[in-house]
Amino acid sequence: MAEQKKILGEERRLFILQLLKDSSEPLTGGELATRTNVSRQVIVGDITLLKARNEPIIATSQGYMYLKQNSGTPTFERTIACHHSPKDTAKELNLLVDHGVLVKDVKIEHSVYGDLTASIMVSNRQEVKQFLENIQNTKASLLSELTGGIHLHTISASSTKVLDKAEAALKDEGFLIE
Repeated sequence: MAEQKKILGEERRLFILQLLKDSSEPLTGGELATRTNVSRQVIVGDITLLKARNEPIIATSQGYMYLKQNSGTPTFERTIACHHSPKDTAKELNLLVDHGVLVKDVKIEHSVYGDLTASIMVSNRQEVKQFLENIQNTKASLLSELTGGIHLHTISASSTKVLDKAEAALKDEGFLIE
């Protein structure tokens, strides 16, 4: 079996960028490391360099994604304020994605660090499940646990009507802060 050759430096970064642009799914650092025959840590450095060049790459709980330009379909976005216990996180996220909403991120205002934002990028129940499994498997805390359950989400959808219905559903569950 022939040993796979490492892809070096700039050639590797361009290859990674093309992989991300061509993928409709997030790609993990491990996947990118395997494809380029380097360590995951090298990939983290490459992604940092690409971001520094203003490439629209985000790290999500499912892996890295290249934010593609709008394909002609208008999207509408808003920020909502929520409050609930950690046990209601799955219910909140599933409620949003079931209404056709993309949950882009979660934000909190921390007393020491100020504004903290984490990319979530979930748009269906499978992605919500994977996100929550990653939280559990890594024993990470939800950002909202640092603020007694108070947090913001940036959500987007194909229309304001979809966003309005999702917000109304959150309000009915008692999750929305008004």
